[in-house]
Amino acid sequence: MTASGTPPDDCLARNEWICGAYLSSRREILLDAVLQHLQLTAVAVALALLLAVPLAVAARRWRWAAGPVLAVTTVLYTIPSLAMFSLLLPVYGLSASLVIAGLVLYSLTLLVRNLLAGLRAVPEETRQAARGMGYGPVRLLLTVELPLALPAAAAGLRIATVSAISLVTIGAIVGYGGLGNLIYAGMNTYFKAQVLTASVLCVVIAVAADLLLLLLQRLATPWDRERKGAAG
Repeated sequence: MTASGTPPDDCLARNEWICGAYLSSRREILLDAVLQHLQLTAVAVALALLLAVPLAVAARRWRWAAGPVLAVTTVLYTIPSLAMFSLLLPVYGLSASLVIAGLVLYSLTLLVRNLLAGLRAVPEETRQAARGMGYGPVRLLLTVELPLALPAAAAGLRIATVSAISLVTIGAIVGYGGLGNLIYAGMNTYFKAQVLTASVLCVVIAVAADLLLLLLQRLATPWDRERKGAAG
């Protein structure tokens, strides 16, 4: 309230949930938070994918490896995020690497399972035909198996990316949470506009990333669209 007893005209002063003045006055802060959020997510998912591909290939090639690989990645996924960061803290300290390492471990389960499912779905007759044409193990993997496994792998990548976008916010406990930093600070000070704006931006980023990956998946797998169209 102002000295005259009337409500202030500024939505920031009134601490409203929806406030255009917050967007205009904190534009640079929001941009920095969004960029950090995107960077942490992209690096973590990329590293997880680099680890998931050889793990899934090993699990597909040697059946005895499938059980341990799936078991370990599943156990990692069940560890609460705060506990995970606490376990990694002595190794990485209070840094962005701590958040990225945690996100990588969480993403492995989703990526490995979907990659393995895609590789297992490749028809054996297709593999035999490629071998008959002189394809070696590496060429067979890169030009036949992985392309055919791409739809399942892309589905896992989409889920892992959306999950990572959400989990990045937990990094606010060590100061590297992207938009989570703003949410955490806003909750501590009960700054409504900041909490709502940062939360909405997280949702927008997740939806945009999912749609972008879906578009890339469809562009990269035209044969899958044709197969579904023929089946329909």
